[in-house]
Amino acid sequence: MNLPFHSSTRRAALAAVSTAALLLGAPPAAAQGGAAGGALPSLGEVGEMTPLEERKLGDAIARELYRDPDYIDDPVIGEYVDGIWRALLAGARTRGELPPELDERFAWQVFLGRDRSINAFALPGGYFGLNLGLVGVVRTRDELASVLGHEMSHVTQRHIARLLGQQSRQTPLLIAAMVAGAIAASKNPQAGAALAVGGQAAIAQQQLNFSRDMEREADRVGYAVMSQAGFAPQGFVSMFQKLQTAARVDDNGDWPYLRSHPLTTQRIADMQQRVQALHLPPEGTDWETVLVAARARVLSRPGVDVLRAWAGEPAQPDFARQPLAQRAGALYAAALARAELRELPQAQTLAERLAPLMAEHPRALRQVHLLQAELALRADQAPRALAILATVPTTASVLARREAASAPSGGSAAGAAAERGGQPEPPPGRPKAASAPSGGSAAGAAAERGGSSTSQAGRAVLMLRTQALLRTGQAGEAASQLRTWVADHAHDSGAWQALAQADAAQGQMLRSLRAEGEVALAQLDYAGAVNRWRAAQDYSRQHPGDSAALIEASIVDARMREAQALLQQQRLEEQKNR
Repeated sequence: MNLPFHSSTRRAALAAVSTAALLLGAPPAAAQGGAAGGALPSLGEVGEMTPLEERKLGDAIARELYRDPDYIDDPVIGEYVDGIWRALLAGARTRGELPPELDERFAWQVFLGRDRSINAFALPGGYFGLNLGLVGVVRTRDELASVLGHEMSHVTQRHIARLLGQQSRQTPLLIAAMVAGAIAASKNPQAGAALAVGGQAAIAQQQLNFSRDMEREADRVGYAVMSQAGFAPQGFVSMFQKLQTAARVDDNGDWPYLRSHPLTTQRIADMQQRVQALHLPPEGTDWETVLVAARARVLSRPGVDVLRAWAGEPAQPDFARQPLAQRAGALYAAALARAELRELPQAQTLAERLAPLMAEHPRALRQVHLLQAELALRADQAPRALAILATVPTTASVLARREAASAPSGGSAAGAAAERGGQPEPPPGRPKAASAPSGGSAAGAAAERGGSSTSQAGRAVLMLRTQALLRTGQAGEAASQLRTWVADHAHDSGAWQALAQADAAQGQMLRSLRAEGEVALAQLDYAGAVNRWRAAQDYSRQHPGDSAALIEASIVDARMREAQALLQQQRLEEQKNR
């Protein structure tokens, strides 16, 4: 479990949790399976964190992750990952691997990081980190599902709670305070607290690395969950093969997943035997993943030289002789790399070359159209972006119907059922969002068990369309669509931020300030929420309006009281543990 994206953030968080673990008296050997017989403590054993304590610790870390310079809210990759994530959550519920208490109390949220290293990690309280570096090396949805299913199982099986178990029930709050303080200190090289980080990091990694027994358990449960969710079990084996290949060469630090999740011969053999016994057909090409992986590689900030190399690859003499999948990924990467280098006409030309190659693959073609709309926006061609988006299916359910009506094009076993609905209840201290139909595949009904449907299906189109509408003077239409979205996605800070811009563009400053407060609350920044809603109250007093303004002002007052209560609770907990 390598903690968060940015190197200084990661080192600080590791040092803080290491100190906490030492205070708890947990010997390093316990985290490495050094106990006699390697047996894990049973769930519920004395010293294990309660779900609420673990969630509070996770919230403290998540609050800092939102501020991490490597945190990225990319609607395209986020929607793709969310479709896989929702399917896995549904599979875990169906199999009974996700206890109702954890389902309700934990966040079950995946953070994306620009970090180029191949890594994913589970955090306390149902938070997860996924580096774009890892997304960039997968070939199929199934491979990514194997990683996410494995990390999810570390949480559902309470591995983190067992590693950070304690004797005092107030200790998790102390850990959270130290994590937040250490991360903040690490942002300032002159801070005295940061001087001790380097010496603590190695001890922290010892405390946090999962034991071999835990890894095998996460493999077993993760394999069952991803299979239940409709993903091809071969994804586990092919991902293991990638990791094994990386382990054979000298690891230069680009594969930290190997260090926090030690890959043993026994683990590899176990997965291979499970898959071989099923006699499954070979996997086809997952065209959508080919393009999403290319996007992840470019957005992970590889550097100008690498971007130029990718941008020039389609011009190589032997490019036309490469396999179609390789050409498709290269064209997508080249187009986006050109855009990053601000060579927009060339970027748009490359995207035009890619579109006919994906004509028979609806999911991949949708990704191409999203890219074309994005490039049009970057080129200040908002009307063209709107025209492109008008042809793009909003959700994967539309694509599923198209795929069902056409001949199979190959790809992962998740296929058209990859987009699922469902999400657990909102975390403690956050308002409940109104439930809405999942709009997903046939598995949607199963996915909705245990929570309302707040999947990200359609978010990429919404966010791109919002930008285009704002640039064409249609802020009212943008605001209307966003307001409908946030009614069902109350914790989508990116959508709230876009709504604040749309309201401001219409001169509706009270609504804009209210939306800015929602951005802060969604990111667990209670002080920021209080600040923005206090500004909204001041504006309301200085600019009294009609009945609609009075209603908005009353909403602000209610939200302010909620944020103040959450902020007071946070400060009391911090004071208790000073």
